[in-house]
Amino acid sequence: MDKDKAFVGQPVLSQLLDVIPSSLIRKANRKYKANRYYKRLPLRVHLVSLLYGVFSYCNGLRELCEGMLACEGKLSHLGLDKAPARSTLSDANSKRSFLVFETIYEELVKQYHSFISDSRLKGLSIRNLRIIDSSTIQLFSEILRGVGRKPLDESRRKGGIKVHAMMNAFSGVVEFVRITEARENDRKFLYHLKPVQNSWLVFD
Repeated sequence: MDKDKAFVGQPVLSQLLDVIPSSLIRKANRKYKANRYYKRLPLRVHLVSLLYGVFSYCNGLRELCEGMLACEGKLSHLGLDKAPARSTLSDANSKRSFLVFETIYEELVKQYHSFISDSRLKGLSIRNLRIIDSSTIQLFSEILRGVGRKPLDESRRKGGIKVHAMMNAFSGVVEFVRITEARENDRKFLYHLKPVQNSWLVFD
């Protein structure tokens, strides 16, 4: 096939989906029986929907589903017959195990690791360099318990979660993520890590 015509007329998301082997999705599906308990939204359709939401910067399921519905005539490029209903997607998010998506992500990192290395770090003598950091996401205290110091004004007290992550310094790809209450100390995250032998861990 002529390289200049390989992706003519195909959306960017469709081109990205081409690098996710169908065999990988089927393997993850079999491992966790992802379609067994929720057949109304097959795993691939669920994955495509979530990726559409990420690349379209959607802030919620309503925006995601309405956006897909608006371009329903072009969904055939993504291998979809129609846009999923918001209630169907919401149920799938609740019932389908996150481990199936974690498996797909980890396998893709292994498969394409050599293609995404950062050239800025070429020649660096340190190998297996990992960077650890965390970010706090504030939520209302009705959802999660308040964190941090107790403010004078109780109405301003916030709840939240903390996202701990370990990133490969050479690829810029996150290899491990753990979500906790925001009050949890970052030190506890270290007990859950399983870095490769002779790794260097950098954190503040």
